[in-house]
Amino acid sequence: MIAGVIVDVPSRNTDRPFSYLVPPDMQAWIEPGSRVGVPFANRTLQGFVVSLTEELPAEGPTKLKAIAELLDPLPPLLPDLVELAKWISEKYCCTWTAALQAMVPSAIKGKAERYIRLAEEGEHSLPPGLLKELERSSEGMRLETIQKRYPEAGGAIKGALADGLLIEETTIRDRLSVRTLLTVYPSEDRQATEAALAALPARAARQRELLQYVLELAVPVTLQAMLAETGASASAAKALAEKGYILIEEAEQQRDPYAGRDFQRSSPLPLTAAQQEVFLRIRDAVELESPATFLLHGVTGSGKTEIYMQSIQRALELGREAIVLVPEISLTPQMVERFKGRFGDEVAVLHSRLSSGERYDEWRRIRRGGAKVAIGARSAVFAPFTRLGLIIIDEEHESSYKQEETPKYHAREVAVQRARQQGAVVVLGSATPSLETYAAAVRGGSGSGALLSLSERVGARAMPPVTITDMREELKSGNRSMFSRALHEALQTRLERGEQSVLLLNRRGYSTFVTCRSCGYTAQCPHCDISLTYHQKTRAMRCHYCGHAEIAPSTCPSCSSEQIRYFGVGTQKVEEELAKLFPGIRVIRMDVDTTSEKNSHEKWLKLFGERKADVLLGTQMVAKGLDFPYVTLVGVIAADTSLNLPDFRAGERTFQLLTQVAGRAGRHHLPGEVVIQTYNPEHYAVTTSQQHDYDSFVQEELRHRRMMGYPPFCRLILVTMSHEQLANLSATSERFAHRLRELAAQSGVLQSLQGSSERAMELLGPVASPISRMKDRYRFQCMIKYRGAVPASTMVTEAIRLTEAESSKSGVLFSVDVDPQMIL
Repeated sequence: MIAGVIVDVPSRNTDRPFSYLVPPDMQAWIEPGSRVGVPFANRTLQGFVVSLTEELPAEGPTKLKAIAELLDPLPPLLPDLVELAKWISEKYCCTWTAALQAMVPSAIKGKAERYIRLAEEGEHSLPPGLLKELERSSEGMRLETIQKRYPEAGGAIKGALADGLLIEETTIRDRLSVRTLLTVYPSEDRQATEAALAALPARAARQRELLQYVLELAVPVTLQAMLAETGASASAAKALAEKGYILIEEAEQQRDPYAGRDFQRSSPLPLTAAQQEVFLRIRDAVELESPATFLLHGVTGSGKTEIYMQSIQRALELGREAIVLVPEISLTPQMVERFKGRFGDEVAVLHSRLSSGERYDEWRRIRRGGAKVAIGARSAVFAPFTRLGLIIIDEEHESSYKQEETPKYHAREVAVQRARQQGAVVVLGSATPSLETYAAAVRGGSGSGALLSLSERVGARAMPPVTITDMREELKSGNRSMFSRALHEALQTRLERGEQSVLLLNRRGYSTFVTCRSCGYTAQCPHCDISLTYHQKTRAMRCHYCGHAEIAPSTCPSCSSEQIRYFGVGTQKVEEELAKLFPGIRVIRMDVDTTSEKNSHEKWLKLFGERKADVLLGTQMVAKGLDFPYVTLVGVIAADTSLNLPDFRAGERTFQLLTQVAGRAGRHHLPGEVVIQTYNPEHYAVTTSQQHDYDSFVQEELRHRRMMGYPPFCRLILVTMSHEQLANLSATSERFAHRLRELAAQSGVLQSLQGSSERAMELLGPVASPISRMKDRYRFQCMIKYRGAVPASTMVTEAIRLTEAESSKSGVLFSVDVDPQMIL
């Protein structure tokens, strides 16, 4: 049997299956998706089996190497995921191995480790200490450990290896292993245990208590728990085990992030007529077991989550499984509680705030069939279900569904492709769908499915009124505070009533930049073309792109003036100002700085839910997924933060953020109010969000997109090139652009989008990126716009290959982003 193996070498030159013989003892175990260790270029590396065949290659079996090791008894990847990884590699211009690696948890991204062990006795010139250590270890020692402890022994080791006195072996080690604990099992001979208990003298009270505990065991218990509950010693337990009254063995212990938590069980809620209509459409599609995609456009508070849960219930009744994707910042404890409360232990949770071990164990629970519903962020789209019936993507418009590192896949597109493979249904839910998704649903394009709508909140609750405050007028009237009079008064009213408020400022830190008023000096990152952000708590200026930090200057480094000032507003500064204006106010600040520790996100929201704070202040993580009955005011400190970005999606992102955060107010029995502060009150993204008018926003935004030639009227690929030397980068980027234009011409693709051709492509650039230097590397970019059946990804991949072949030593790094969400 011959296996095609994708070896874990992230290079375009080796991005193909290599043939290996499957040893006879592995043939019953290995299948597509298996993870193996294989010899490759004098090393043993991890790889994934992608195909199996009985056909011998042309060179015959004698020249083939055999698979060295099967790393898992149960293949980590299912055959459909192997196929999906190939699709990702072709669509998103990445290697097949990068796509495969993205599908498995970090715990099993194995690392090759080299070991040295003694072969036989002989005259060794090894250091005595090393020789003793090797003699004590049958498995040998890691070469890395030897090099650290005995740096002088390199020559002696090489000689011993050459003489056959030492053996070097390579093995694949996972980053994490299964967690095991000593576990106590009751003896199968219960009568013997009862007899031993009856025979114990009265003075042996501790042993009597321990035996009584063992007899009452209904399920196995950890040794640690038994000793803690009985007060017995480990030696007493060992004595019982030696007599055969109990069995003590190593057993796997699930790292359950929600162990000990009681989730209040819930039952399906009655649906409104509008909800019922939507649910029936989804249910019928799930029952057909053929691929379908729906866009569920529902205003905030319209009951989309209940429809999700009842649709999942139907999929489970049919013996199918479900994936629920939510943006990382929306994966709140509230969200987990709702799904755990409805489906109990059938729910596995996958998100970055869990430890690596917890994520690994939840993933393994899915793979073994112990969970039927996975809820998680972007990568949960790869949950290893065998009978997937439903994929739900909540807040489908969120840019966080696009991976920023290679492979730069979009979870929405991957979900649709996976559903096609498995005959599953995809539901894309949002109050503010992305323009691409909405346009596809309206025109009924391939894979877009039907448009379903929920235009009213459950219980006919009114959408909160929105007040737009022109901060230019505030300044003219003498108000220099970051709070308009309207927002100040609204906050004061909530404090007096004992109600709660949410304040949004999508900018962390204290000030956005530090400058000198004498000479105009601005503190810049020495590694990136971007200003540093000031953080008051640590008095440090930080670059939010590369992480560089330095102490804020007290005098200007350029002119020595003391006129150093902090401009712009960050969340820390807003928190400080609130304390000045409203003495005694209780504020919870949520941003990257305050939620970096494990469980901190949950802790802050729990405190706010218990009404132990008056104001929840934060970045965009407070805009989504929150549902608190006493929140009656939402304030947006600066609506212009995202509006002024040099990105064609700036208007869309602003509208989405304002609409989403406005939906946090007045969701229950108390009416809500929203105050939006802006220096651009006339902008259509602001005015339409005031009226909660998605349709009007879409029409205006589509007009702009059509005029400028941006999605949904075309597709985009952004190719970014970087190098430490500007001249080298410039020459290589021109060479790449030339190659791409040649390939387009050879394919008969019209190189302009101006005409009516169905197959057209336009290359813009190369030009310097908006952030022209990052981490000490200059950056150029090419933007490819195309429409119709243009093999753009294939042409870009080939143009990069040709360019690298022509200038193999240039050192220019290429980064390809298909359907980019940001063009910075």
